[in-house]
Amino acid sequence: MPHATAAWLVDNSSLTFEQIAEFCGLHILEVQAIADDTAATKLTGRDPLRSGELTHEEIERGQADPNYSLKMFKAPEQVTRTKGPRYTPVSKRQDKPDGIAWIIKNHPEVSDGMIGKLIGTTRTTIAAIRDRSHWNIANIQPKDPVTLGLTSQRELDAAVAKAQKAAGIEQVDDGRLDTDRASLIEQLRAEREQHVRDAEAAALDAQRDEHGLAPGEIVPGIADPFRK
Repeated sequence: MPHATAAWLVDNSSLTFEQIAEFCGLHILEVQAIADDTAATKLTGRDPLRSGELTHEEIERGQADPNYSLKMFKAPEQVTRTKGPRYTPVSKRQDKPDGIAWIIKNHPEVSDGMIGKLIGTTRTTIAAIRDRSHWNIANIQPKDPVTLGLTSQRELDAAVAKAQKAAGIEQVDDGRLDTDRASLIEQLRAEREQHVRDAEAAALDAQRDEHGLAPGEIVPGIADPFRK
């Protein structure tokens, strides 16, 4: 449960997003989304101290040094389940075709078997989207499966790298990931700041209404000179 552990660390420590992402095996954008409450689902934090995976001392070392990599003291117990496709919450199942279409469009070297493991779908569905015989093909729009919450960025990157190696495709780091990450973080930060400004404006309007002030007045009969 890496996302639940990340949620707990975000709420109960001052560790950097990079440290939390590295420890939990997540992408930094996933941690950013959890911190900004923009993740697809609201997560209940899972205490890694209670499970013995971390100690207070280890967290304090990480908080004192942003470049410190947390060390796991006890690996989490593996959850066993019967073989079969990856479980996907009912609320996300309608997004699967969009995620499949995105991988087919952007990474055609990834095999149907790999796509099935990433998204938890069948080869029949993937083949239907590939040859555009899917019953709902007119409404399918390629969307990043990580953004849709169908897989993690780490799993997707690993599958793409494996497929490119098998196909003999040279892997080139064009720097787009760092640019996209910085852009998304900046967008999330701007949205959060806008929410704060909207809340402050709403509170100020409520105070004006309470005191019977006209729009733009700071006291009765006196306009706010700084209001645009």
